[in-house]
Amino acid sequence: MPLTIYGCYRSRASRVIWLANELGVPFVHVPVIQAYRLADPSAPGVPLHTRSAEFLAVNPNGHIPSIDDDGFKLHESLAINLYLARKYGGPISPQNAQEEGLAVMWSLWAATECETHALNLQQHLAAFPPEKRKPEVVEAALAALAAPFAVLDRTLADGKGYVMGGRFTVADINVAEVIRYAKPATQLFDANPNVKAWLDACHARQGFKAMWQARDAEAA
Repeated sequence: MPLTIYGCYRSRASRVIWLANELGVPFVHVPVIQAYRLADPSAPGVPLHTRSAEFLAVNPNGHIPSIDDDGFKLHESLAINLYLARKYGGPISPQNAQEEGLAVMWSLWAATECETHALNLQQHLAAFPPEKRKPEVVEAALAALAAPFAVLDRTLADGKGYVMGGRFTVADINVAEVIRYAKPATQLFDANPNVKAWLDACHARQGFKAMWQARDAEAA
């Protein structure tokens, strides 16, 4: 059975779909939207969502994305990507135990050091209507991300423009999909030109552009 990816493009499923595109792995996409986007998730005829019984049978946590890989179910986007890279191999995957450790380290780094703050910037600088935006949240996020961005900038300078291994890997996807949330805060990228150049290069890849085109076509 082919790989099945559950989740909408406007979610962390984007990470998994981008990686699948890079790997050239065929997959079935099952759109599942977040329940909070629905006025009444229990109403008749609502689309498949994270609290639908059908999806909860796949992921009882009620979060997207999830995958079903020939009967093997896995959740959490960063873990899914590390699994798929290991399974399908190629230059995008870790080539040895050290690279595998680095890929895990950078994925956890992105999730713990950056993601919450980057999401706050995306929400309070772009997504939320003006009346819901809080300048104090933006300032706190900028302060919290200054040091991690500097760490990433130095790493990219030392790593020939990549997170690890001197080449584009799953670690770049996992980190880039977190750092992307912070794009509205242009001052962070101006202060860290290697991060800006790297993210632009990641987003110029055909695997990303194909995912983003499908995302743009998806209902908001």
